[in-house]
Amino acid sequence: MAAAALLRRSPAARALLSPSLSSRLVASKPHSSSPAPPPPSSSSGAAAAAAANMKTFSIYRWDPDSPSTKPHLKDYQIDLSDCGPMVLDALLKIKNEQDPSLTFRRSCREGICGSCAMNIDGDNGLACLTKISGASSASTVSPLPHMFVIKDLVVDMTNFYSQYKSVEPWLKRKDPPPQEGKEIPQTKADRAKLDGMYECILCACCSTSCPSYWWNPEEYLGPAALLHANRWIQDSRDQFTKERLDAINDEFKLYRCHTIKNCTHACPKGLNPAKQIDTIKKLQVTP
Repeated sequence: MAAAALLRRSPAARALLSPSLSSRLVASKPHSSSPAPPPPSSSSGAAAAAAANMKTFSIYRWDPDSPSTKPHLKDYQIDLSDCGPMVLDALLKIKNEQDPSLTFRRSCREGICGSCAMNIDGDNGLACLTKISGASSASTVSPLPHMFVIKDLVVDMTNFYSQYKSVEPWLKRKDPPPQEGKEIPQTKADRAKLDGMYECILCACCSTSCPSYWWNPEEYLGPAALLHANRWIQDSRDQFTKERLDAINDEFKLYRCHTIKNCTHACPKGLNPAKQIDTIKKLQVTP
């Protein structure tokens, strides 16, 4: 499929032209007495403008109810002058007007829920936040890489959520709160330590962009789960810091990360999971 996608995006122009074709491309200067060519008609101009505004979306399709049909890319033509600016707008237009069988997740349309995470032109991202590229006449949309596909652009998130649950992403205390029935106070400086972690929306863009996660999805926790692990390790109100560090101090759970920062590049919220993983590694060797 990757090879096919590359072929689809290969340039159509060729560096060498045949002599006969080259001669036709050489513009000759008309004689001064030659009549000027007629201006293009308004109808032809409108047709050219409409053609220039068309874009092809090659979308990954696979239906478990049709096991004999292999996964494939299906092309859809969209008129961008009658479509919203985001990739999710194009997907909704295709589903509403051309192919109701197209299946994908979406909800908030504001980059908050993380439902519409997918791979768009080779990069993981949220369809609702990714603008339709005007750089080419075609775009490829596929599921998050190296995940089990349920149907079309919908992947199975069971393992991802299980890993998130395994880091126990909730406040754990050994002592009762200072005042019964009241919140546990926290200084502004301690609260600031959580910036860059609590904003994660669990879209899985980071984890599914990581080669270590592709190769060890059952053992390596992945960038998203480790970011949330550090969110609670850094929380001044939590009293299980040592236990949390010990739980992930493992050759596969933590140290499969080689910090190539694919995760940071892929995060649609601008977070830096690689930095948080590096912080955990440093805490493991700090006396």
